[in-house]
Amino acid sequence: MSSLHDLYRNHGQSPWLDNLRREWIDNGELTRWVERGVRGLTSNPSIFQKAMTSGTDYDEQFAGLLSDGLSVANAYWELVLTDIGGALDALAPVHEASGGVDGFVSVEVDPKLARDSEGTLSAARALNQRVDRPNLYVKIPGTAEGLPAIQAMTAEGRSVNVTLLFSLTRYAEVIEAYLGGLEAREGDLSSVSGVASFFISRTDTEVDRQLEAIGTPEALALRGQAAVAQGQVAYQIFKEKFTGPRWEALAARGARVQRPLWASTSTKNPAYPDTLYVDQLIGPDTVNTLPDATLEAFTDHGTLARTVDADPDAAQAVLDRVTDVGVDLEAVADRLEEEGVSAFVKSFDDLLESLTTTADRLMEGAR
Repeated sequence: MSSLHDLYRNHGQSPWLDNLRREWIDNGELTRWVERGVRGLTSNPSIFQKAMTSGTDYDEQFAGLLSDGLSVANAYWELVLTDIGGALDALAPVHEASGGVDGFVSVEVDPKLARDSEGTLSAARALNQRVDRPNLYVKIPGTAEGLPAIQAMTAEGRSVNVTLLFSLTRYAEVIEAYLGGLEAREGDLSSVSGVASFFISRTDTEVDRQLEAIGTPEALALRGQAAVAQGQVAYQIFKEKFTGPRWEALAARGARVQRPLWASTSTKNPAYPDTLYVDQLIGPDTVNTLPDATLEAFTDHGTLARTVDADPDAAQAVLDRVTDVGVDLEAVADRLEEEGVSAFVKSFDDLLESLTTTADRLMEGAR
């Protein structure tokens, strides 16, 4: 049994893969990851940009789509959904064996819709209806504008991965949207699922930058602590929200908790341990989605222990000290959300530009 299997069986955390490439589907690499203990997969525009702009794995399908008269943008979505379909097939046995707990694959709506509530909802519905698989998560940004779409999708029985969360306040609002959606739905709730993706390492990157600018001994001593502490405090919010009479009434109808998902878990600062954002956030009813390099590192030398709620008071104390030295964590969250949305939009635009160049090359070669 690998450490990834141990992570789930003994500690209740589901390791997911935060990457996808066409070659992994074709050569069986994704299936081998599943055999090693991977229980789900996430994708985003940046991942598809890297996959589609390296090598020629997509050229044959792309050329055929262009020959059929599809625009570059529409062809892009066909390429994406082909990859997602292959990943859904690879994870389907996990979904079935887990009774619908895991085995999910996430695909994100157009990031340009992040500030458009109605546009996000329309795109999310369309993706859900087109793929129509029980182990699909549609990713919706956890922006203020995304909250109505999250609630509406949940009320319609469609499973959602809420992405780009940086704020404890917003996280509580996302949980409320999920609970409100469940309450608005009649009958059995067991087919509805959800995760809320709290981005970890990016928080340390920005908080550390501000702590270094402050420069006091107290500030500098807090570097590398805020992101884990915020995740651990988020876990306390999760436990509080999914207990008590309100939740018990939903659970009696088959409702599943909206699990916290730790995202952005590769360390950006080489001075920090490469498994920092895995080792310190392990606990029941959680997901950690890791790039393949971080999965390899954790498999090799990660620490298996329940850590996410080992000392919640200490975690809160870290956030209090960060605030006391002059870092506004809500302002940090707002900045990171805007940067995250902008980065995904740029990845999407850059990819379409690259695909346009590829289209010219393929069509020229066909003449």
